[in-house]
Amino acid sequence: MSTKTVFIQGPISSEFIGNSIAKHQSKTTIGAHNIFLGQVRADAIDGQTVAAIDYSAYEEMADEAMAVIREKAFAQFDLICMHIYHSLGLVKAGEICLFVFVSATRRKQVYEATETIVNWIKRDVPIFGKEIFENSTFVWKKNTL
Repeated sequence: MSTKTVFIQGPISSEFIGNSIAKHQSKTTIGAHNIFLGQVRADAIDGQTVAAIDYSAYEEMADEAMAVIREKAFAQFDLICMHIYHSLGLVKAGEICLFVFVSATRRKQVYEATETIVNWIKRDVPIFGKEIFENSTFVWKKNTL
């Protein structure tokens, strides 16, 4: 399995996302990109507002699960490139915590692949989040598909 990690400490910056897009301009067989950006919401839960999520993971297991997702995605979809990045640590409401970037020759593949990949990540990767409220109390985040 891959030893490359998908994790970034803290929020994923717009500069990082922009640089990732720019790096693909030289790949002229690509005709379509699709990007999913997961953003921390300021949800109201039991009368309290989420101020941030503190992400943690079993990193080695999570990286292995992401490598499996990568293999499945390339087997199922006609992709040229695929990149996944997920935050660890504190990410404030309004900041980006998940970046999925998929490229292919045609647009249909990237649309289908992106949704499938995001669902696999939420279902299969051991990443955990403490939803931290404005008063510093927290609840554990529950993923929904």
